[in-house]
Amino acid sequence: MKLGSLKEGGRDGTLIVVSRDLKQAVKATGIAATLQAALDDWSNVAPRLNALSDELHAGHAAGAFALDMTALAAPLPRAYEFVDGSAYLPHVERVRRARGADVPESFYTDPLMYQATSAGFLGPRDPVVVPSEDYGIDLEAEVVVVTDDVPMAVTPAQAAEHIQLVGLVNDVSLRGLIPAELAKGFGFLQSKPRSALSPVLVTPDELADAWQDEKLHLPMRTWLNGKWFGEAECGVDMQFNFAQLVAHAAKTRPLTAGTIVGSGTIANEDTGKGASCLAEQRTVETLRDGKPTTPFLAFGDSLRIDVTDKHGASIFGAIEQVIAPLKR
Repeated sequence: MKLGSLKEGGRDGTLIVVSRDLKQAVKATGIAATLQAALDDWSNVAPRLNALSDELHAGHAAGAFALDMTALAAPLPRAYEFVDGSAYLPHVERVRRARGADVPESFYTDPLMYQATSAGFLGPRDPVVVPSEDYGIDLEAEVVVVTDDVPMAVTPAQAAEHIQLVGLVNDVSLRGLIPAELAKGFGFLQSKPRSALSPVLVTPDELADAWQDEKLHLPMRTWLNGKWFGEAECGVDMQFNFAQLVAHAAKTRPLTAGTIVGSGTIANEDTGKGASCLAEQRTVETLRDGKPTTPFLAFGDSLRIDVTDKHGASIFGAIEQVIAPLKR
């Protein structure tokens, strides 16, 4: 099934069940008011949401309405936790090679992960508002999963059972602020503003054979200002699958229902498939030409992030955003 949230009913939105073709929806408030409320009691609520989804597809759901993407908040407008990995090591290897640094051997056995911004997520059509173009505005097209309650110290096999939803995120980065922050030795803060989630999150069974080994096996397609930018394969060159990433996050603490775990920027060894962030493209240019030529995003630029099935139909709905200045 596919789940989303309307921009109504308070900060956490109103839970809706969405049709597979993303054209119809029905409010699920008789089952759970919000997606977070559903995740808090997932084992009991999910079967009822599935039944409502079946009614929607059969044309029997009372109150069904045409879906308007602009009316959608993020499926989880705010989450208790968002931990973001860097599971695609070709990206890490290229970035480090461009600055003359080696990749530590531990990177191949121990996932990179940081605590990201979770207090609020942008809706799939909301603008990315930034105070200054000088901050080096970048998109990062990633896959995310959402968990139910995950016990501390689970194994990857156990963690796989706690992955309940899959979606996309534009993990916005301000590249110009990152070096100074990392130099302090305490991680990201100002360089990681709010991210945007895809219009809907879907249960893994909705992905059929595109979900194998706790990975999404489809291309991540991105466009900038209407022009093709990349279609890196999500299921290729992913060093750590989502079960491993969830287990890593839960090594010393339990994860609360509604925790979002990110894959990191999708990147392949084959650079011919384009990139999923501007930093990646600029790194490829630096290694090839000695300097980057692709600029970071400017006010008025637009982006689109989408994953389609083998028939070309959008699965999660597209993230479509414009870069906008902060109004003072």
